[in-house]
Amino acid sequence: MQELAQNLVFGILVGSVYGLAAIGMSLVFGVMRVLNVAHGELLMIGGYFSFWALEKAGVDPFLSLPLTGLALVALGYLLYQVIFRWVVRLDEEPRVNTSLLVAFGLGLILNTAAAHLWTADDRSIITDYSRLSLVLGGIRIPVIRLAGLALALLTAGGLQYFLSRTRMGRAIRATAENWQSASLMGIDIRKVYALAFPLSVGLAGLAGTLVAVGYSISPHIGLEWTLKALVVVVLAGLGSNFGTLIAGIILGCSEAIGAFLFGGSYREAVSLLLFLAVLMFRPQGLFGKGVRMQ
Repeated sequence: MQELAQNLVFGILVGSVYGLAAIGMSLVFGVMRVLNVAHGELLMIGGYFSFWALEKAGVDPFLSLPLTGLALVALGYLLYQVIFRWVVRLDEEPRVNTSLLVAFGLGLILNTAAAHLWTADDRSIITDYSRLSLVLGGIRIPVIRLAGLALALLTAGGLQYFLSRTRMGRAIRATAENWQSASLMGIDIRKVYALAFPLSVGLAGLAGTLVAVGYSISPHIGLEWTLKALVVVVLAGLGSNFGTLIAGIILGCSEAIGAFLFGGSYREAVSLLLFLAVLMFRPQGLFGKGVRMQ
């Protein structure tokens, strides 16, 4: 039982990173109807940014988080202005298909650029506290991954506050609900899109730092994390940031239980079965409410 409990703890911790990674993808799809399959590559770039900050300037990864977030927001704004602002001018159905192809190409470019800048080797951020753990009832909890869970909760809470309590946040929610009605009410949906996309990229960057600190990064992790985020978005459904975070934790725990019962090679199979089950029996997701954003 203790081994199962240990696996569940690790599942919760890694699931919080899944959830944080998926919140950005959910945001941009819910608001813009853009399927950004380069989300995992942007997450990877965020991890490398924090890695560089430590290697070149000695900045602690958690202290570099604001810089990483701002840098990725700036990158997201550039990508929106150069690429995605033209995609959102399409009608909704061709927009999804076109964004899929455009983002796939972007992912390949980012993958190649990262391989040239940082080589194809796995990289991890190692700090003085990387090996510290709390032990509770025989269960080991790595401090650095616990900090990641706390950061994921704070980020989800901060985003929810922004969407619920600020003028621009309410404009984002209105656009996600119905962009035509929002436009008739005087909301400049182009400005909303120009904020929502960079914000989603910034969230990917924060998740990338947690991946670099708690696990490892390489130029080839993008597809893996894009798929994880996509599975979580489907599990959660559109409409709740905390629901997305909880769905990430559910996925992490499901993988942990699958690995415990059947072996590590079945970890991915369990997540895919969960993905298919939700699509079949609750296609709106576990926390979907029939709207695009809460």
